[in-house]
Amino acid sequence: MEPADFRRLEWSCRRGMLENDLILQEFMRRHGPLLAGTRLDSFKRLLNLSDGDLWDLIGGRSDTTDAALGEVVNMLRDCAVSIE
Repeated sequence: MEPADFRRLEWSCRRGMLENDLILQEFMRRHGPLLAGTRLDSFKRLLNLSDGDLWDLIGGRSDTTDAALGEVVNMLRDCAVSIE
């Protein structure tokens, strides 16, 4: 990923909900530079969700049947655990 694309993706992670914002920042710190292909596409799809829907996925109150999204959701959940 080009540096400019990475910065745009980081900017897309800024949310209105502090909890999501913190988890997405941690995710980008850990995994952002390595995102590519299906994982990158899935992450971008997750960023299009509302704050509430994204928070429900990360918090385990809802789940996805899409395996590619599920992989990234699990990565986000791991980031959430490390922040607590």
